[in-house]
Amino acid sequence: MDLRSTLLVIGGSTCSFKLLNTIVRLLPTPEPARKRAWKWSNISTSLAHSSLTGTWAALCLYSHPQMLKDLISSHSLFSHSLVAVSTGYFIHDFLDVAFNQSFKRSWEVLLHHSAVIPCFSLAVTSRLYLGFAVVSLLIEINSVFLHIRQLLLLSGQRNRPGTEITAPRPSVTYSMTSWLNLGTLLVFRVCTTGWMSRWLAAHSERIPRYTLMMGTVGLSLITTMNTVLLYRLLRADFFTDTRKTSNSH
Repeated sequence: MDLRSTLLVIGGSTCSFKLLNTIVRLLPTPEPARKRAWKWSNISTSLAHSSLTGTWAALCLYSHPQMLKDLISSHSLFSHSLVAVSTGYFIHDFLDVAFNQSFKRSWEVLLHHSAVIPCFSLAVTSRLYLGFAVVSLLIEINSVFLHIRQLLLLSGQRNRPGTEITAPRPSVTYSMTSWLNLGTLLVFRVCTTGWMSRWLAAHSERIPRYTLMMGTVGLSLITTMNTVLLYRLLRADFFTDTRKTSNSH
């Protein structure tokens, strides 16, 4: 795609996710989540993005495996379109969070998006490092289960019915989601970012200083956030009394 087409795809993606978010807000919301209707629609939209781009990234690497050998210049129209669409989503989500949630509660998300948007924008406009961006989107496979877990919490489906007061026990759906969330976090977040960091260090001589700094800062930030996320997940779902975390996120 040329620059004009790329910008159109990014703009179209931003508008499409905004439209999806609006549609979700108009649909019935589970009663326990009605007090946090904005959060419900935001996470539902994020789930749609994760499901789409996580699958898309895996297909890109499957159909174009040489991209893993050359993350700098190797790309395809399929992968270029993926990164452009994802860039549009992150722009939408940045604006949605910034306008609807206090900075104290949203600074982590805003910081993450502030690192991702410039990196992805550089990739789609220069047609370089698209392979790097595609590999990073494998993280969205874990985000699918992370968002499902959040929706289960918001809708009050964490515990089995009738156990909330006496001895809260996680529902089968929530337990399966928690284990899938943990497993995919270790594989698609921890392992993927570790592999990307190793690749960046091994090819630092081929990368311009400004781009290397942008990638290093972005990966450092994401690695830190992944560590915190893993700690929170283990504490909330595996190492803490269920009765103390029935309403925890």
